[in-house]
Amino acid sequence: MAAKAELLSPAGDRERLRLAVLYGADAVYLAGRQFGMRSSAVNFSDEDLRWAVDYAHARGVKIYVTCNTLPREAELRELPAYLEFLQEAGVDALIIADLGVLELAKLHAPRVARHVSTQFGVINSATANSLFRLGADTVVLARETPLEDIRKIRDNTPPELRIEAFVHGAMCVSFSGRCLLSNYLTGRDANRGQCAQPCRWKYHLVEETRPGQYFEITEDGGTYILNSRDMRMIEHLPELLEAGVSSLKIEGRMKSAYYTAVTTNAYRHALDAALAGEPLDPLWVAETEKCSHRPYTTGFYFDEPGQHYDEASYSSTAEIAAVVQSCGEDRMALLTQRNKIFPGDALELLLPEGEPISFTAGELFDEEGNPISDTRRAMMRFRLRLPADAPEGAIVRKRLEKA
Repeated sequence: MAAKAELLSPAGDRERLRLAVLYGADAVYLAGRQFGMRSSAVNFSDEDLRWAVDYAHARGVKIYVTCNTLPREAELRELPAYLEFLQEAGVDALIIADLGVLELAKLHAPRVARHVSTQFGVINSATANSLFRLGADTVVLARETPLEDIRKIRDNTPPELRIEAFVHGAMCVSFSGRCLLSNYLTGRDANRGQCAQPCRWKYHLVEETRPGQYFEITEDGGTYILNSRDMRMIEHLPELLEAGVSSLKIEGRMKSAYYTAVTTNAYRHALDAALAGEPLDPLWVAETEKCSHRPYTTGFYFDEPGQHYDEASYSSTAEIAAVVQSCGEDRMALLTQRNKIFPGDALELLLPEGEPISFTAGELFDEEGNPISDTRRAMMRFRLRLPADAPEGAIVRKRLEKA
């Protein structure tokens, strides 16, 4: 078992970074405005990157920056200066998918660790060892790697080489993201951070002499023929640790701040239990149902994943209602609204330490302390008494009647 496994969470902007740190991430991965595989995410400007490093390091958390696009020839001219900037800013690691970028990182950011992205498709020890000799500190395994193969990769690679694996979030039907379908159908290149996710679309068959007539492709399985379920490995962290995984990665830089908070919190508690040899409290499995997701699967870790999902819907048993800005000694908190709250609503306070606390919304007040009937204005600030003291950034959520 890995002696000290890390929990690695996603961040698409400052708020998501704060929540990842607050709810227990050991490291956070994010992107600048260049060379990252999520080009439509907000991402981090140079100023934001400096802030992110300072904020995370002050709290003992590492920052990994994605440089995992496949740059074209003209872009290579811009890469050395960007790599030098990232080293100067103090980032802890670069996530890289291209051998040329790996070589340039050694030259222009030699003090920064080099992690080979899942985009590279590492599924065996021969590739892992080659990358280690080329200067990689970590390999992020392809999602298609079975657990039994991870054990063998660990046994046949140097102990200094860290192994990272995804444990939660969206999966791609193509080999770890090496997909041309988006580029072909929309002109948006998935290998350059612009994936339109056409694998999530509903498809019909058209016969060439009958334009405009759409025929179902299957009789009873739906027409989302490439659509994938989401991965959830929270119940299997001990097996991953025993196999030698060093870093447990949550997918989702383009997902909501609420998703970041809930998944990080759940996996933090699950990982702590696994490292301590304690059983997993089912509460933390249930937490993963409380953020938007497709039906879950364990991916390729144990057998064929049952990956196909025949519709487009997501489900959740809760939604974010507000974010704590401050909390006084009397537990009267100043919050920012994210969804409407009415007195009498069934709410939960999601804390970084301990279990979520259920409570009923009492009287509501505006920022000046005047009574109000609800929080009807988007992003309004209001006051509500909480069931416990809560730090800045803590989440108040509302249970949903339907899953």
